[in-house]
Parts: sequence; structure tokens; C-alpha cells
Amino acid sequence: MEWGMANRLAQLIQPDGHALFLPVDHGYFQGPTRKLEEPGKTIKPLLPYADALFVTRGVLRSSVEPGNSKPVILRVSGGTSMVGKDLANEGITTSMEEAVRLNASAVGISVFVGSDYEKESLLNLAKLVDDGERYGIPVMAVTAVGKEMEKRDARYLALACRIAAELGARVVKTYWCEHFEKVTGGCPVPVVMAGGPQVDTEFEVFEFVHDGIQKGSIGVNLGRNIWQNEFPVAMIKAIRAIVHGKAVSREAQEIYDGEKAGKAKQS
Repeated sequence: MEWGMANRLAQLIQPDGHALFLPVDHGYFQGPTRKLEEPGKTIKPLLPYADALFVTRGVLRSSVEPGNSKPVILRVSGGTSMVGKDLANEGITTSMEEAVRLNASAVGISVFVGSDYEKESLLNLAKLVDDGERYGIPVMAVTAVGKEMEKRDARYLALACRIAAELGARVVKTYWCEHFEKVTGGCPVPVVMAGGPQVDTEFEVFEFVHDGIQKGSIGVNLGRNIWQNEFPVAMIKAIRAIVHGKAVSREAQEIYDGEKAGKAKQS
């Protein structure tokens, strides 16, 4: 591996082999998402506990202080929205030269395996990998499922992750699912969890994060489970304890509850 590529990956994946990425790129297809209406306010208190920020160039420029940042994974795919016909019909929106200008440590792109635009999205990934290898910038592939949430099973996600790795992605972001070891076991590059099923409690989030780490994920790329929580700093600290501190779900809950109580006293 070229030095630049290895160095950028080392910025993202910490010495313990794990990573906590904070995605705030949702607006590129959702618009002003709840609790992300003002990205700068959402990002600022959470940034100290993240290993990297997954963000679009527009929000990076407008809402992240250049002198107080973390490694950036730049979202470079888009062109569709929630009100359009098909979220899967994405293209590459940002050049690799722009990623270099913005000092990105990696770039991220969605792939829609099994959709009507499967071929286009996979060829977008392949082209981006070609450009990334030329500049020494790793590509993170996101196994998106559009509006078809029923596709979040081990068989489908294992297929999508393996294809992304085969096309040259250096990291794959995918959803947690039951039998998650089948997903990580068939993917020869690091896997991070984008989220899991809809849950009602923080403890259930801690449960699937811990399960995923135990079954081969190197970490998480969690957004809404963190910044849409009533106590987002408490949430990211608890999840960080699982990812980097080998905490179990119960210990993460204790961290969350302690931080929550402290915040309540301050207010």
C-alpha cells in the first residue's frame, strides 16, 4: 500500500483497530433533517468523541472549523432526493481533485445492489476507486438500500459488501443485522456499522453495536442514533466505550445514564 493511502487509513482506523465515524451527510438527500437543521451546532459538541466526520463539501465548508476538526470522509455521491422517483439513481457529485483540496482522508459513495440502478452505482464505485488509487485516497462504499428496508438481512448485505470490496473499496459501511458474522466473514476489507433495526431504547442500540463488534465490525458510522438522541454527547460517549473501550451493553448504559444525570443537574 502506498504511504499516502496507508496514512489516510491510519487517520481513520485507530491503533486499536477500531473506528467511530460520525455521519452528518443526511441533508444531501433528506434536506434539513431533524436535529441536523443547523449542522454546526450538532457537530461541535460531538466532534471530540468521533474519529472522523462523514460529511458533504457544502456542510464541511459552512459548518466545520478548519482549525478544530477531525479526519474527513467526504460524501461524493448524490443527485437524488426523498421526493424524487428513485434514491438509487445517484451519480458522483464531487471530484477527487476537490477531495484533495478539502484535505479529505477518504471519500464515500453509496451503492444500490439489486436496484434498477445497480450497474450504474457499481460502475460509479469502480471509477471512484480508480481515481482514489491515483491520488492515494481510500474509498468507503455504503451499501444503501433506498426505501427498501426489508433488504437488511445477512444474505443481501453479505452480497453487497463483498461486491463493494471486490470493486476496490477500502472500507465498507453497512447495516447491522442478525447473523452479522456472515456479513463480516465474507468481506475482506474492514466493515463499519451504519445502524440497525428501528429500536425504542438506547440499550437496544448498545446491544446491536456490541454484537456487531463481537462479530467482526471494526466500529460504527452512526448518525441519527447519536445526534437525534435527547442526550447526544452521552450517547456518543457510551458508544465510544463499546467501540474503543471494550464495554458491554450494560456498561455503556451506565455511562449514558451517568452523563444524562450530570446534564440534568447542570440544567
